Amino acid sequence: MWTHIWPAGLMSAAEVTRRALIGGGTALLLAGGAGAVAPPWITAPSGLFVNTVEDDVFTFRGIRYGTAERFRAPVAYATPGQIRQATAFGPVAPQAGSSYGPQSEDCLYLNVWTANPNTAAKLPVMVYIHGGAYSGGSVTDPLNDGHALAARGDVVVVTVNHRLNAFGYLYLARLDPRFPDSGNAGQLDLIVALKWVRDNIAAFGGDPGRVMVFGQSGGGAKIATMLGMPAAKGLFHRAATMSGQQVTASGPLNATARTRAYLAKLGVSESDLSPLLTLPQERLVAALDATDPILGGGVYFGPVLDMTWLTRHPFWPDANPQGLSVPLILGNTHDETRGFLSPDSDKVKGLTWDNLAARMAPELRIDILPEWVVAQYRAHFPAWSPTEVFYGATTAGRSWRGQVIEAEARARAGAPAWVYQVDFSSRTDPRRGAFHTIDIPLVFGTLGARGSQTGTGDDARRTSAAMQDAFVAFAKTGDPHHRGLKAWPRYDLAHRTTMIFDSVSQPEDDPRRWQRELFARVPYIQPGT
Repeated sequence: MWTHIWPAGLMSAAEVTRRALIGGGTALLLAGGAGAVAPPWITAPSGLFVNTVEDDVFTFRGIRYGTAERFRAPVAYATPGQIRQATAFGPVAPQAGSSYGPQSEDCLYLNVWTANPNTAAKLPVMVYIHGGAYSGGSVTDPLNDGHALAARGDVVVVTVNHRLNAFGYLYLARLDPRFPDSGNAGQLDLIVALKWVRDNIAAFGGDPGRVMVFGQSGGGAKIATMLGMPAAKGLFHRAATMSGQQVTASGPLNATARTRAYLAKLGVSESDLSPLLTLPQERLVAALDATDPILGGGVYFGPVLDMTWLTRHPFWPDANPQGLSVPLILGNTHDETRGFLSPDSDKVKGLTWDNLAARMAPELRIDILPEWVVAQYRAHFPAWSPTEVFYGATTAGRSWRGQVIEAEARARAGAPAWVYQVDFSSRTDPRRGAFHTIDIPLVFGTLGARGSQTGTGDDARRTSAAMQDAFVAFAKTGDPHHRGLKAWPRYDLAHRTTMIFDSVSQPEDDPRRWQRELFARVPYIQPGT
């Protein structure tokens, strides 16, 4: 491995060239071409980007794609003809309870990994949007590192940071006409990032006509939302949602009620929002623990049906027609709620048949008789423990349900969709099973990264290879099938074929049918909306 990092700051192209020719050393040697001189930067419409090269992968970190004033729509950022350093990650969106840093409102940065920065390469592009609901997360997490995926040589990988929580989704439009875009500002950041990809990615070896967006949890929900945003139309050509759905968006009345609760926590009057523009970001983050007036708990943030940027719900009353032509992969893990309801938490420790219904009720997030649910599970799965019933029911009723609804809606519309389920389970803490987020290192190939629980054994590598090959095939052609995987047909209501990703990956028709049908009798409302 060799790495060369140019000095910080902007400089003229002539000065960079002079330094490269005099002292650039091995950083200028192209892999596989001894003595060949590589350009010291990538020339793109929005600037000349100085990179690092790591194990033959050209890596560009911290490319600014936009700027934004607080609570307002972003503006694209470009410096044509200027040298820009792309050697360190940009700041992370401000958020509570996170180890990611540094944090700044000035967080509109993306990262690119490519093994072939040649305009003739025309590789498909995979753009990743991170999870963390709409309030946290970052693509600087080691699990999201694009190096291993790009090192295959058959895709260009892009990861994107954007505004979150109040900075990205505080809906102020009904209170102050100065902020008409505030409820969807975070979504608009992603749209500006995708426009940057459209206009610049060819210089990095990517094909702007084959852009796939993929995202886990909140990232998948953001993608489901963008499928129905007119401003995003044509900016991506395939999509994959990993444990992240958005059946409905937040209604403007509920969003306004949440805004009022948040303002009260800040001590800002809704009749004069001017203080919001000058309060330090730390104050805005500290107020995120305001009590949600609809759900209880911390205040919810998410995209808003503002009738400007989002004019109908993503998957209600059906799949938004705008997105039907975009091939879509929908995935979930078998044990979603084991990822955010810890086996060591007070909600799970000491579960018995006597307290199971009471503890499970608020975690189902639907209005169903919990005692009846427990009785049904005990009758159908007599060998299951209270803990197994708790996780099985909360996953099926709360986390998996949105994906089923979206897949069914696509099937009814005749739109191309493929469904997967990850059964590969934690190798470091078996109690967590195939928990929420375990598919991230499997797709990125970051099996040994900090935070991964896949292990690095042969079984993990086989599962990862199957998922990577499917995602890359999908990015290339709009169909995830490849020679190393058994036939993976489109999802339809007759068979509900689902690819089970595990150490041996294979399709299965209608897995967990009984659980699906159990909860299908109760209306589902997207949590938070």
